[in-house]
Amino acid sequence: MGRDAIPNRKTLRLPRRRTLGAAVLFALPGIAVLGLLALTGALSPGWLAFPLSLALVGAAALLLRPHLRDLYAVELTMRTLADGRGRAAAVPDIVYSAAARAQMSALMDLRRAHDQRVAALAERAESDALIVDGLSDPILLVDTDGLVTRVNTAARVQFGRDGVGKPLTLVLRDPRVLAAVEAVLAGRPGQVVQMTLPGAVEREFEVRVGPLAQPDRQGAEILVSMHDVSKLVRLERMRADFVANASHELRTPLSSLVGFVETLMGPAREDAEAHDRFLPIMLDQGRRMQRLVEDLLSLSRIEINEHSVPTETVALPDLIQRIARGMELKCQAKRCAIVFDLDPDLPPVIGDADQLSQVFQNLLDNAVKYGRRDSTVTVTGRVVEQGPAGMPMAPHGAPHGPPHGPRRGPCVRVSVRDQGEGIAREHLPRLTERFYRVDRARSRQMGGTGLGLAIVKHVLARHRGMLVPDSVVGEGSTFTVYLPAAHRQADSAARSTSQMPAAG
Repeated sequence: MGRDAIPNRKTLRLPRRRTLGAAVLFALPGIAVLGLLALTGALSPGWLAFPLSLALVGAAALLLRPHLRDLYAVELTMRTLADGRGRAAAVPDIVYSAAARAQMSALMDLRRAHDQRVAALAERAESDALIVDGLSDPILLVDTDGLVTRVNTAARVQFGRDGVGKPLTLVLRDPRVLAAVEAVLAGRPGQVVQMTLPGAVEREFEVRVGPLAQPDRQGAEILVSMHDVSKLVRLERMRADFVANASHELRTPLSSLVGFVETLMGPAREDAEAHDRFLPIMLDQGRRMQRLVEDLLSLSRIEINEHSVPTETVALPDLIQRIARGMELKCQAKRCAIVFDLDPDLPPVIGDADQLSQVFQNLLDNAVKYGRRDSTVTVTGRVVEQGPAGMPMAPHGAPHGPPHGPRRGPCVRVSVRDQGEGIAREHLPRLTERFYRVDRARSRQMGGTGLGLAIVKHVLARHRGMLVPDSVVGEGSTFTVYLPAAHRQADSAARSTSQMPAAG
């Protein structure tokens, strides 16, 4: 019989000492009677008591042996199951003892229930492990020696290696996290600390360090979970920067206005020359504040409606040419021309005409403003089979695409290209940030608020479109707008003539 098997009655070897001891105890009353009879002379000759006693013991052994074997089988089965080596499905044969049979049946029922609970717990543990591995937050378990006993998939991806069996100090080098782990190991309550992971893109984590309810099988007692709060930190920084920048943008013209007003109310009250010199400056500063407030309000309105997809049909050629006609005076002052190269079959887009006017007003205004004198601003419009990667989902009624990746279905692509000084490539990713300026002094001198491209970005986000800037220093910049095309049965008003100069 193997060590891991439930005892088999046919191959079971009952120890002789157990059989002999039980037989002697069972025959003891008879042996006592025989001895008494021999002592009183009732049994003659007296020596017959000895063989008769042996016969009683032998008969008792023969009678008890099957029952003892059943009980011994129960005992061995209990020991085997208690050690976790046997299986509850294998039941030894219990032939003679009804009590042993009932005991064995109850024992096997108990073992089956135990096996079911163990299986359920193992399944739950496996399910929990899958859930933990599926979490996007890196998780590490640490034992009392500071060794990592387990990590989930996110932790392996984050740290680029499996740190199991290694000291936590080699996996996480942040002193705040290590100090929190030491504090929890010393019996203090759980802690939450901030951690920064350096890299090509710096990431911020909120790290929770706390004790486990009870140690696991590997001896882990500390749970370290890391939640990526990089986006929240960036948003908070952007909010703080926005408040600081908005305050600065308003404070500068306000300070100028207050200074000029105090001067005109004081020493220069009767000075006509000072009036003629200061009042135009005050008007310019007032208009600067007015533009800033209008842009802030416009940006706020756009953000409020950003998740409300527009439903109107807009013919972009008509809209853009109307904007260009309104810029004739600016073009004449700069001696530049706006030239159109629009596909005559350019379809309409689904959008908000007023907001799309803001988009192309900003782009054309920037192209004229930052282009060289005696240069050309070129507006190109084409239909493309799909938009660029990163374009959001299409609005209702337009061809749908995945949330990320190239758009499936036609898009309208409109590019505004100037012949200015160009923008260095390191500035391109930040152009749509609020108040971001490549050249702050030049932007303010030209009347910019630093919010124009931020407005463009949010309008296009509402339209499920995208802005792609490109620039070459010394040659100029190109800002390309992608918008989902509406259905082809839009009316013919969407068409425009090619190569038609609008202003110059």
